[in-house]
Amino acid sequence: MLDHKFSIAPMLDWTDRFCRYFLRLISRRALLYTEMVTTGALLHGDRNHLLQFDPIEHPLALQLGGSDPEQLSRSARLGEKWGYDEINLNLGCPSDRVQSGSFGACLMSEPELVADCINAMYESVAIPVTVKQRIGIDHLDSYQLLCDFVGKLSHAGCRTFIVHARKAWLQGLSPKENREIPPLSYNTVYRLKRDFPTLEIIINGGIRSINECETHLSLVDGVMIGREAYQNPWMLSQVDARLFGEETPAHTRERVIEGLLPFVERELAAGVPLNRITRHILGLFHGQPGARAWRRYLSSQSYKTGADAGVILKALDQTGRAIPADLNSV
Repeated sequence: MLDHKFSIAPMLDWTDRFCRYFLRLISRRALLYTEMVTTGALLHGDRNHLLQFDPIEHPLALQLGGSDPEQLSRSARLGEKWGYDEINLNLGCPSDRVQSGSFGACLMSEPELVADCINAMYESVAIPVTVKQRIGIDHLDSYQLLCDFVGKLSHAGCRTFIVHARKAWLQGLSPKENREIPPLSYNTVYRLKRDFPTLEIIINGGIRSINECETHLSLVDGVMIGREAYQNPWMLSQVDARLFGEETPAHTRERVIEGLLPFVERELAAGVPLNRITRHILGLFHGQPGARAWRRYLSSQSYKTGADAGVILKALDQTGRAIPADLNSV
């Protein structure tokens, strides 16, 4: 079983392999998730591009988007073969594009179909099959409907439910508005755990600090954080010690940069532009003196032709912090 006590949410266009490598340097224990990968893209597209990851990223889950049981079964097998530790089904994204493909949050109105999807994946792989869902959609938002939905999926083989503690409006709100306007109902998720004590219930939505994580963990099995962890990644430096009682892998931001540089150089040698990596590290000095200079330098220099790992060191110099001697020699 994977430890779901703390995880980073799958975020489209954000949690790619470059982002995940960076975050792993700050926390060894956080469970990481890929961006949502649709079954169509995976079965008919560039699988290496979609599934590639570095072994350092473990524990790592693959999030799938789809609604066809057979296609999800085939995609789950590919994920397992590629070495992922978990397959997660997206039942929470409310975007028009996702709805037009008949997957994401709109599937919460079709519990029988979702159960068939879960069962097809569960029977196909030996790794866990989980879901990320909302507490309801549109007017299908009663607690009884939520319980019926969770109960049906649990009978199909799902034991871990990541629950965004907001309902989703499928019409009239953008994905961004759906992350902010529908009110949070943490108590609904707490109640779900009380009513399904044998299931693993993970809470998600609006969580901004490790203190909040500790509060939630007294009532549910795990916490998932999304944008706060991306925009303020150094918050992860508290995760291993405070939530798992283990040593923090990198005690300073400078040590994170030190760990990142060999990866950057390897990716540059493979033809990856520097800005594909540095866009994910802009928040490393969030709230610290020099943070604006760090962001400005990386943003203005990383996209230039020939930009190399030295740009990151020069950006560090812009913060006014002393660069360790071993980094100066890179």
